[in-house]
Amino acid sequence: MANIRDIKTRIDSIKNTKQITNAMKMVAAAKLRRSQDGIIQARPYANHINSMLRQIRARNRDIEHEVMQDSKDKTRTALIVVTSDKGLCGAFNSNIIKKAKEYIADNPETDVICLGRKGYDAIKKISSNIINKYINLFNEMDFSISKQVGEFVMNLFLSEGYGKIDVIYNEFKSAIQQDIVVKQLLPIIPEELDADKFNGSFECEPDEETLVAELANKYIDVELWRIMLESSAAEQGARMTAMDSATENAAELIDELSLSYNRIRQAGITKEIIEISSGAAAIN
Repeated sequence: MANIRDIKTRIDSIKNTKQITNAMKMVAAAKLRRSQDGIIQARPYANHINSMLRQIRARNRDIEHEVMQDSKDKTRTALIVVTSDKGLCGAFNSNIIKKAKEYIADNPETDVICLGRKGYDAIKKISSNIINKYINLFNEMDFSISKQVGEFVMNLFLSEGYGKIDVIYNEFKSAIQQDIVVKQLLPIIPEELDADKFNGSFECEPDEETLVAELANKYIDVELWRIMLESSAAEQGARMTAMDSATENAAELIDELSLSYNRIRQAGITKEIIEISSGAAAIN
């Protein structure tokens, strides 16, 4: 049985851990609110660009831009894996990594682009096809990062012979729920819009092909930015939940150890009283 000093040391250590986990929970909650604000702004923008592409396609079915075509000749595939740079966020990273490993197992020739250190550290152990990585990008979320990734991805698709680029990420639903999403990023397949039901009348300047090309670039940049915000919010929600659970577990453990501490202390005091009483009785 542990002595009273060991138990007191453990209680002090767990109290310090509880303070840390509670502080991390509060920081995660603050970051979650900021990420949610970003998602609210990014989601409609990406949806409106997709809507414009739908309307142009509905009006002119003859548009043959590369970013909107499934090419049978291009067989190379790339996968973007979005994880966090840090741990202590429950199963947030492990679920994504598991899904990515399944994808790679089914498509062994897939090239991988890692967004986030955790995904890179895990996937480099099973695949030698990592063609690019972006780490330490979630500390200071910046739209310029998504533009940088977007330019790289568009170059792969248009110039490097890639016929399909998918992305795996955690989509934010709530602080306690994140859904793993596997989505085709390129080629862009806008939702179909029935031309008979489309009554819009507008003119394109300079022309529809140029407009589609510009919208496609903007769509990829904004969609990647939205995905990064979704992943960041999901990460902070998972971390907040994990740290809240850790704080509660620490409190329960402190209560249990305090009870053991008091029992041992009480037993020691009782033993001392008995020894004093026995000594006094022997003297008398």
